[in-house]
Amino acid sequence: MDFGQFNLMGYRAPGTDLAGLYDGAVAQVKAAEQAGFAISWFAEHHFSNYCVCPSPLMMVARCAGETSRIRLGSGVIIVPLYQPARLLAEIGMVDQLTHGRLVLGIGSGYQPFEFERFEADLAESTPRLIEFMGMLEQATANETFAHEGRFYRLPETHIAARPVRGLPEVWVAGDNAELHRMAAERGYVVMVTPRHYTAEMLARARARFEATYLEAGQDPARMRFGALRHMCITGDRAEAEGFLENIRYQIRLSQSLRHREQHMQGGILMEKPWPGEMSLEDMARHMLVGDAHAIAERMVAEIRAAQPCHYLLHFQAGASTTAQALRSIERFATEVRPLLERELGPLDRIGLPESLAA
Repeated sequence: MDFGQFNLMGYRAPGTDLAGLYDGAVAQVKAAEQAGFAISWFAEHHFSNYCVCPSPLMMVARCAGETSRIRLGSGVIIVPLYQPARLLAEIGMVDQLTHGRLVLGIGSGYQPFEFERFEADLAESTPRLIEFMGMLEQATANETFAHEGRFYRLPETHIAARPVRGLPEVWVAGDNAELHRMAAERGYVVMVTPRHYTAEMLARARARFEATYLEAGQDPARMRFGALRHMCITGDRAEAEGFLENIRYQIRLSQSLRHREQHMQGGILMEKPWPGEMSLEDMARHMLVGDAHAIAERMVAEIRAAQPCHYLLHFQAGASTTAQALRSIERFATEVRPLLERELGPLDRIGLPESLAA
């Protein structure tokens, strides 16, 4: 098991300095590399302050020259919003720019607001993603290939910008049985969202994935999955409460976009509660916010219950600051990780397929 640092790159205040926001993400990536994190991830969303990263591959390319060891992941590319031939080449080019450090996170998308503005059909998003992945596997395995599918057609073509070592490692996002089946059949890694915010929820997610592996005729022992979680390491109650409120704000925006209930004033999404949302008190009991010992205790329970192979840790939410995120990144490495190792032993075999953990 290892750990990643996740970048959504959203904001709350109108007029936020976007160059400073991007620079803050780069600073977190560099700090994560220094702290021994395995991967830095970059989200993709469009048309609002919820996320101002329309191209995770551009952020990967930006950080390739700022780092030398940490792997750089798209978290995730919303594949159905792209022209496939261009995306094939950009994946290859970015993997070359990182010298083979690209981790390819993919997803089918969930926001009608985005798809409508790209004149794309959200109902077709999953089969389009699956078809594209077949094209990508052909493009990376062969000097030339042709494709004739339901959605895409390509005559005999050579993708000149090619990944360093063939198909990069692929991670799949979304609570989507069809995509999970694809992941089972092709050996991709599945990632789950912050909605799985208790050990029990993560364990149930793992059980669903294992059932999908069995249905696909695959061995569940081969399965790997990662969990995206917010994190703020602090002994200051006011700081913790402020971070939790920023998480709630971020989740509220996501829910309004998911259910086509967004309301915007200019470029700013308006926050509103959603039915069934957790209270701040419940969030304080379960989320990875608090002092190092409290966070380690919660993570130990999650790891024992669900055996994730990776955590994507999101250290900045809403109006929280880069400085706060950098403190948490450093404290995770120096305080939380040693507590996990003391309780669980070496972490590098947790969450791996049995064949790799032996």
